Amino acid sequence: MSAPFESDRRMFLAATGSAFAALAASGCTPRAIGAAGTLPSATYGPLVEDPAGLLDLPAGFSYRVLSKLGDPMDDGGTVPDAADGMGCFDIGNGKIALVRNHELNPMQEAGADLTEGYGRWPDGRVFPGGTTNILLDAATLTVERQARTLAGTIRNCSGGITPWGTWITCEEPGGRGLSMAKQHGYAFEVPATATGLVDPVPLKAMGRFNHEAACVDPATGIVYMTEDASDGLLYRFLPAVPGDLAKGGKLQALALENGISDARNRDAVTVRIGAKHAIVWRDLDNVEAPDNDLRIRGAAAGGVTFYRGEGMHMGDGELYFCCSGGGAAKLGQIFRITPSRGSEPDTLDLFFESTDPDQFNYGDNLCVAPNGHLVICEDQYTEVVDNYLRGIDLAGRAYPLGRLRRQTELAGACFSPDGQTMFVNAYSPTITLAIKGPWIT
Repeated sequence: MSAPFESDRRMFLAATGSAFAALAASGCTPRAIGAAGTLPSATYGPLVEDPAGLLDLPAGFSYRVLSKLGDPMDDGGTVPDAADGMGCFDIGNGKIALVRNHELNPMQEAGADLTEGYGRWPDGRVFPGGTTNILLDAATLTVERQARTLAGTIRNCSGGITPWGTWITCEEPGGRGLSMAKQHGYAFEVPATATGLVDPVPLKAMGRFNHEAACVDPATGIVYMTEDASDGLLYRFLPAVPGDLAKGGKLQALALENGISDARNRDAVTVRIGAKHAIVWRDLDNVEAPDNDLRIRGAAAGGVTFYRGEGMHMGDGELYFCCSGGGAAKLGQIFRITPSRGSEPDTLDLFFESTDPDQFNYGDNLCVAPNGHLVICEDQYTEVVDNYLRGIDLAGRAYPLGRLRRQTELAGACFSPDGQTMFVNAYSPTITLAIKGPWIT
């Protein structure tokens, strides 16, 4: 690992108590909201049709294309397809970095003749899934370098930033990947400062399953993770050494003190908006799950099932995660976990449940904006998709923030360290955008 990465890790280990100062150093993080009792406007106004036919935005907003499928990269390859989850980092010296997932299965093109990576075909070909890093000038957003930084993984869907300057990239390999000879279904770490392929070390103690997203609580170093399955669980990982995930730790599943075991609300409403439920964390064993049964064993131990856990992001002392297809209308839910800072239990509540496609329709990646609003990337499952960026304000009011005019999903929304730019991907063909505008503060 690079020297800046190790320096950031040491700073984190020395300062986990000053959580949000540490997290702010990693970029893409929410600032505290305004004075108590004040709520920003619920909308930026109507969307204006984009004459280029790519992304409609409110008046006063504009986008710039930073990177797209097939662009030449500095390592001799080209930008791969299937751009999904993404994180943004302040790496110092006036530079910021984006670490971008590519949700490629083994049959897809890598954009390069890969010679190194985690998994391979029997003939030696490296699997194309992984990450690319984009180095930007923080002031001008000029792309200064692009390179592949992880290879040999399967369907890197989402992930999460860490306070020590890395991106946790998560494999969602599906049943086929979970039964391959060389096991897949792990999380990996990629430093924001990486300039080429990193050593692909699977974080096996964090579990083997259909990983979706990860989120680090900077006060404790605990990692929370979602699972993209119709009967998926919500996990947390207690690292043996906070800030050094490769040193192992304990994996647990979220259960509720009141015994509710199904939060999906699809067949019967078991959790209601605003009601807080005390959490009990259940220890899990055999977390590498060679039979792809971790969620089944976790549910048998009392773990709560969620319908397709997706994006996850840390706010101000609380974290949010999206469940696409959950809810009575089967349009999606957003849950909130509030970690306890004392002797009381952590709590879970249902923050938002969509009742109408105009609120949001199958939310996927999610982030918390600097003003505390949530930004949700839609990934609809309709024959003709009409995917939006959706905002949800502090009062739980949903509003349109952008409309993608291509037949693909939005993914990877995250903010620059100064809160002035939002980055987002169009999934396929890959397009990475920088959006500027009069963001509500």
